[in-house]
Amino acid sequence: MISISGVFTIRIVGQANPGMTAMKLNRRDFIQMTSVSTVAALAAPALFAANSAETVYTDSIVIDGLGFPGGRQQSEGATLNALELEDIRKSGLTATHFTVGEVGTMPSLKAFERIVVVITENEQLIDSNPEILARVRTVDDIRAAKGSGRTGFIYGLQDGVSFEDDLDRLTALSRLGIRVIQPTYNRRNLLGDGCMEPSDAGLSRDGVSAIEQMNELGILVDLSHCGRKTAADAIAASNKPVSFTHSGCYALAEHPRHRTDAEIKAIADGGGVIGMYIMPYLAKGKQPTAADLIAHLDHAINVGGEDHVALGTDGAISPQEITDEFREQFRKNTRQRKELGIAAPFETEEGYLFANDLNTPRRFETLTDMLLARGYSEDRVEKILGTNLLRLFGDVWTG
Repeated sequence: MISISGVFTIRIVGQANPGMTAMKLNRRDFIQMTSVSTVAALAAPALFAANSAETVYTDSIVIDGLGFPGGRQQSEGATLNALELEDIRKSGLTATHFTVGEVGTMPSLKAFERIVVVITENEQLIDSNPEILARVRTVDDIRAAKGSGRTGFIYGLQDGVSFEDDLDRLTALSRLGIRVIQPTYNRRNLLGDGCMEPSDAGLSRDGVSAIEQMNELGILVDLSHCGRKTAADAIAASNKPVSFTHSGCYALAEHPRHRTDAEIKAIADGGGVIGMYIMPYLAKGKQPTAADLIAHLDHAINVGGEDHVALGTDGAISPQEITDEFREQFRKNTRQRKELGIAAPFETEEGYLFANDLNTPRRFETLTDMLLARGYSEDRVEKILGTNLLRLFGDVWTG
């Protein structure tokens, strides 16, 4: 018996079924019944495909390996407007890892103080919206968020500048709820080199010590923006799996933010995960499409295996409206990043940080439909949507 969302049921009954009642049918009844059966049989695959993506998505734990709440407003700050909160509610996201610290060169203590402020703001936001938001410290918190239909906040840092001169701050950051840390962003700090440093000298002694302390504290080491030597040093230094939470494949688009096949295989061999983002770098500076994302997913799976690939959009939950205000603000942000020296190649004023065909709070559901239509199994899609990251977090988030 195959039931299609309560629309109709197809029963396949063997000829020798003892429970089958004999029926006498005239010619007209027989034609009517076979006509209806034929229509049902033809409709079933289409109905099943249409409902399958929604069912898989609804039943799955869905985690954005690097994203952020909001996106409709241009001003900074943790306070979300009503539309942004509604976008989170209807997104279907179980959890999202997002950045609560600064990146780039600045006084270390100032960077640490800013993290405390941003976490405090987000904690207040969670407390004010308990029907929509949840705090995440453990994998059980993620499962609980799924069970209650809420979205969990996972705090992370994309730069070690806040503790580069005082590794004892790592303990405080852990107690504040930080669960994911990149030792370096695009440029060099006291821990090591970012992906935009031409010398690519790797981790410093303090950088190695920081990796070891993160292991002890149960903080996931994220190498998304690290230089290749820094990433290799961190993989070697870590006794727990590591991750590229938001990146792409260098084999498809040569870019310092993308990871080589050797790097993908190295983290997969160690039990880690690489998350594919939705950035212009996937398309060499053009605004990316779902097809670009899927191409990178395909390649990463072919290299590292389906147990080690996930999603980390590096974008907002809310859809983006292309207004004159948005265009001007995007130009301003792009120029400012270049002036600060933290921009990467292919950061252009026209390459927006989202895909038009995935510009919806339920972008992962749209992607689910595309992946199933491509021939991905439901099990593989569920891994990409969140169970690979859930497994990784469970392996790491213990002291």
